[in-house]
Parts: sequence; structure tokens; C-alpha cells
Amino acid sequence: MGELKLENKSIVVPGEEIATGMDYIPGSGTYRLGEGIRANRLGLLSVTGRAVKVIPLSGKYIPKKGDLIICRVIDILMTGWRLDTNSAYSAVLPLRDATTEFIQKGADLTKWFKIGDYLSAKIVNVTSQFLVDITTKGPGLRKLEGGRIIKVNPSKVPRIIGKQGSMVSLIKEQTGCRIVVGQNGLIWLQGDPKDELIAVETIRKIERESHIQGLTDRVKAFLEEKKKEMTGE
Repeated sequence: MGELKLENKSIVVPGEEIATGMDYIPGSGTYRLGEGIRANRLGLLSVTGRAVKVIPLSGKYIPKKGDLIICRVIDILMTGWRLDTNSAYSAVLPLRDATTEFIQKGADLTKWFKIGDYLSAKIVNVTSQFLVDITTKGPGLRKLEGGRIIKVNPSKVPRIIGKQGSMVSLIKEQTGCRIVVGQNGLIWLQGDPKDELIAVETIRKIERESHIQGLTDRVKAFLEEKKKEMTGE
């Protein structure tokens, strides 16, 4: 019979034995050694049925087709823009994917996006050589003006978004901020400066405590406490 050596959601280190026997199946971040399964990265143990995997606590973003990301314009090309994706790979935004307007050949592309601009974009293709193509055509995809950008660990993004967007909705409701969370670990916020500050503090709290149970309740209590401080109650 197989045996799980550690509790689900435990922090594991590389080489640590997670399970013994053939009942468990090694997933990402794990490997089989003899009869046992061990971790090959620092992370959070996730057990689903018989499958075990380790979710990294840190790590660079790897672009995936369909991801919503926040990226920064770093170069203007003849045929579009090159963007920093907060990963080892830059992305290209071709003219046809930037706008529904007709852009004449040789037009000054800085009228649309200039170097340093942040955009919310969707990845439409990633080749085997990690050439990344993005689009800014679609709901919510645009140049992000005003507000502030913060960086978080990309592996914490699912916790910041929450199930069906529940966590980010909670922060939006309580602070009144507009928030866009990029899968690549960049987050854009815009609101009253005091509210922006509370939203940032809340996101940092989620990032720090993402592995602790009961996170939603703690975040709710934290936001309520902050609102009270602001209104002087």
C-alpha cells in the first residue's frame, strides 16, 4: 500500500520524500525514486486523488497561449511593438493585433503605443522557440493609463485572483480600485491613492500568506480593519 508522508499543502524542499508505494502518481515538480516520490523543487505540496505535485513558491513566468498579461513596450518595430513580458521571453504585438484602425505603412506608431507604456494583452501564440505573439484587441485589453503597477510572484497569481475571481473582486469592492491582474505577475491598480495603498497591502498579504488556510476570511477582516482606520471609526 502507498503512504503519503506529508500533509497536503505542506511546504516541501528538493529531495524530500512525499509518498511511498506505487499508489501515488508523480506530477509536476516531483519525480519517482525507487518506490517513493520526491520533490524536485521548493514549493507547496498539492494532492488531488492519487496525483501529487509541487507548486513552486517562486519562479519566473513562462508564457502560455491564452494568458492575460501586463507588459511594457520596450521597442518600436517597422511592423509593430516589442514588449517585456516579465519573463525570459519578449513578445511582439503586430499592427493587425493592436487596433481595428487601419495603420498606414510608415505611420508614427508612437501615436498608439510608445516606449514605456504598459498594456493589458492576451497571448495568442507561443512557438516552440518561445516567440510570443500578443493582441490588444478584445474586452479589457488596452493601454493602461494612470494608476500604478506592482510586481508579485507569478506563482501567487491564482491565489490573488481567487476561485472564479472571488479574491480580486473582494479587493475591488472594498477599495473601489480598478484592478487588472496579469498571469505574468504584474498587477495594475487605479483608484484614490489611499485606496490604492490598501489594495497593494492586501495583495502583499495574500502573496505572503497564500499557503495558509482560511485566507479569504483573513483578507476580509484585514480590509474591514483598514476601512475602519480610514473612516476613523
